[in-house]
Amino acid sequence: MSTRILSTSPLVGPALAALGARFPDLCIAPYRSPAWLAALPVAEALVVIVSEPITEADLAAATALQVLGTCSVGVNHLPLAACQARGIPVVNTPGVLTDATADLALALLLALTRRLAEGEALVRTGGWAGWAPDQLLGPRLAGRTCGILGSGPIGQAFARRVSALGMTPLFWDREGSGGVVDFGAGQAPRLPLQALLAQSFVLSVHCPLTDQTRGLLDRAALGYLPPGAVLINTARGGILDEPAAMDLLHAGRLGGVGLDVYQNEPHLDPRWLDAPRTVLLPHLGSATLETREAMSHLVCDGIAAVLAR
Repeated sequence: MSTRILSTSPLVGPALAALGARFPDLCIAPYRSPAWLAALPVAEALVVIVSEPITEADLAAATALQVLGTCSVGVNHLPLAACQARGIPVVNTPGVLTDATADLALALLLALTRRLAEGEALVRTGGWAGWAPDQLLGPRLAGRTCGILGSGPIGQAFARRVSALGMTPLFWDREGSGGVVDFGAGQAPRLPLQALLAQSFVLSVHCPLTDQTRGLLDRAALGYLPPGAVLINTARGGILDEPAAMDLLHAGRLGGVGLDVYQNEPHLDPRWLDAPRTVLLPHLGSATLETREAMSHLVCDGIAAVLAR
């Protein structure tokens, strides 16, 4: 068997095929399928997606591996320390999905506060009897404060969007250095977590999943949010204590939760399906054609640069 590049997916666009033509042979096999497991020991480059964790045992089995690529910004599903120990570069896709993810976070926020899913269901099921003054009322956003966890490109892009709605953004990040964040349409203070939570009518998560942020929004942290606060997570599952969030929804303490990511995705905690005031999406943050093609090009170009050395 001769496999230089092993990918679990054909990706979007022509980039992977072009990479395979430049560095034959290309094998596309489903994650952990017999064909994937058979090709792993001889692959020089491995391409995975965000929902496909690679273990240290996988890395040990990939004895010919020269580069590991993931079609994602996050790398929490990869054995980074083991890669570093073997001198295996890790290629990911930062930058190109900033606007797409910020757009989706805004879509979740508007869907929750304007109760779009409930309204569409009312129309589709024939239950709409006409305009009524108290029908599906939601809270206004203008004049409210929006706490943003993470002051990187996506967090800043989201700040620009909510600022355009008349909201006041605040930031927390892992550096905890205080000062202000220039988000391109203004400046916003960087606050300690507890202070930010206490002021956040909207809380949107845009930080990576690390040892520092895992479980960051636990039951105690969520308790600092004002009554009726709205929580959005388009970053990573594992940052949010999901059972705590569900309890607070049922108790009426949270005004709504919009999720694009989950702790054990794609295995959704079934209790989410019965949780009130939720909008649940299947990890669509980067799901525009242009973004996914750009991600494919970025990871394939990075792999080509390593293999061409």
